[in-house]
Amino acid sequence: MAEGGRHRRRIRVALPLSAAALAAAVAGALLMSSADAATPLPTPTVKPGTSSPTLSELEQRIAGALAGDDTAGETTSKSSFAADTTGSTVDAKIIGGTETTLTSAPWMAQLWYHDDEGTTDESDDLGFFCGGAVVSPTKILTAAHCVKGYDWHANGAVVTGTSQLPTTDDAGSTDLHGGTVSGVWRQWNHSSFSTTTVDNDIAVLTLPAPITAQPIRMTTSNDTASYAAGTSAKVYGWGRTSSTSQNLSQTLKTATLPIQSDTTCATAFGTDFIKGHMVCAGNPAGGTDDTTVSPCNGDSGGPLVVNNRIVGIVSWGVLDCVAQGSYGVYSKVSSYVGAAYPRVDDTNLSGDHRADLFLRRDSDNTGFELDSKGTTFASRISWGNWAGVNLILQTDLNRDGYQDFVVRRSADGAVFWTHYVTATGQWATQQIFDNWKTRTRTVAPGDVTGDALPDLLSVDSGGYLWIYPGKGNGSFSTRVKVGSGWNQYNSLRGHGDFTGDGKADLIARSKSTSYVYLYKGTGKAGTGAFSSRIKVRTWSGYNAFDAPGDVTGDGRADFMARTPGGTLYLYPGTGKATSELFATRVTIGTGYQQYDIFA
Repeated sequence: MAEGGRHRRRIRVALPLSAAALAAAVAGALLMSSADAATPLPTPTVKPGTSSPTLSELEQRIAGALAGDDTAGETTSKSSFAADTTGSTVDAKIIGGTETTLTSAPWMAQLWYHDDEGTTDESDDLGFFCGGAVVSPTKILTAAHCVKGYDWHANGAVVTGTSQLPTTDDAGSTDLHGGTVSGVWRQWNHSSFSTTTVDNDIAVLTLPAPITAQPIRMTTSNDTASYAAGTSAKVYGWGRTSSTSQNLSQTLKTATLPIQSDTTCATAFGTDFIKGHMVCAGNPAGGTDDTTVSPCNGDSGGPLVVNNRIVGIVSWGVLDCVAQGSYGVYSKVSSYVGAAYPRVDDTNLSGDHRADLFLRRDSDNTGFELDSKGTTFASRISWGNWAGVNLILQTDLNRDGYQDFVVRRSADGAVFWTHYVTATGQWATQQIFDNWKTRTRTVAPGDVTGDALPDLLSVDSGGYLWIYPGKGNGSFSTRVKVGSGWNQYNSLRGHGDFTGDGKADLIARSKSTSYVYLYKGTGKAGTGAFSSRIKVRTWSGYNAFDAPGDVTGDGRADFMARTPGGTLYLYPGTGKATSELFATRVTIGTGYQQYDIFA
């Protein structure tokens, strides 16, 4: 296995001098308080990150988008609800809606896109606006037609923390009205999104640093109540305020709409409405502004909310939004949470949308990153010396979009959280648990309890499995017992969602029979955290396992297994909660017997 290297740039985050000094002091204190002079902990040598545009650059993008006259994801068969921004003016309503405040929707995000095409000729500029929702500190949920085909890293800006759209003055200065502007690190849209049918219209943008806006959660895959006909839902956005004007609303607006049945939607739209992938809402449009309550252009990507959960994403509708008998159409989030969940919980090492491997070489304790290329891995990257620990887990306890490590010190069983601090460009380490030396298994599967915050699981010497509910900041609530008998397994692994329902699962292998079982997550704590086990394989020819997450990038968690001879295999996930949980194995390579820890 050849060694490789890569230069990674630090994120440029502007902080007041006093704030930067404080952040550096805190990071230093964490390192000093947790370090043990006799047994030093690993200090990662790789600094992840991406270049971030300056505030001036981001404001220029917003100004360019404000002057734009384009619509994202235009299609010949349907009217996208993305919008141009020409002539933006104050008018506090969705068509038929009412003005609302940021207190009611703190998770709302404005997505501004401007591409000057590298020329001074303004006639070829591309500029448009979409909405979105903050679903974690670095993740924005939006529509695929706002994302696919556009380079958001090079040309996008995301504004949060304000109910007002930005304005520019004659001097070209941009007023964010108290909001915060961020660049975009990376983008993902559903791989099956169709620009023709606007099917599978869901996307996620990842920001280069965490924001403080309060996130909102997606609904779950088994949510049917939210889609019952007549259910009251709310849509939010800054979109067009009239069918006869392209003007956007300067102030955030909302409307309350009834969910419609699939039959009603199909009657209105025929084959354009795809049952199971789409949902429509609202009373039938009356043909005029005064007789219609509907999202319109500019509301694309915004959330449809029931019981403080996103159940839909504003997708498409009829031209000018008020045609007699029509409805607004939304992506049905319950059908896509399985695909989107790995993107929201996407903290792989390389910063793309595929889970990577972290391994430690037994001979010299060197840690290595192996970046996924789908069904193969790139040349390894050294992370320096990782001696003194006997457990390494990849996770993201503070949900900042950068992969953290949970490690256990060999000498005394103390457990530490090592995480990258974007403000300082340094790694910080702090102790999170004492004396876990006798713990037989520890797993970082993601969100087990259903609160959208990453948790830890651990099996004690007596075979009891415990959930340690994460608080989203590297600390945990009081542990909760799941049950006993877990020491019958010689491997317990999990990182993400194996079944496609948006809930974290576990994979366990029996010591005595080598049977492999799926424990399907329920999103609950305690004894009901997992459904009854399902036998999915018999694996007697392996001596090491790993569950790094979605290696292939298809939205399903995958699994890895190593033979005593050192051959490593990838078992791609299928999303089926049956014996067909994994597809036919793919050979990754040989020589993996040299590694004693798979993170």
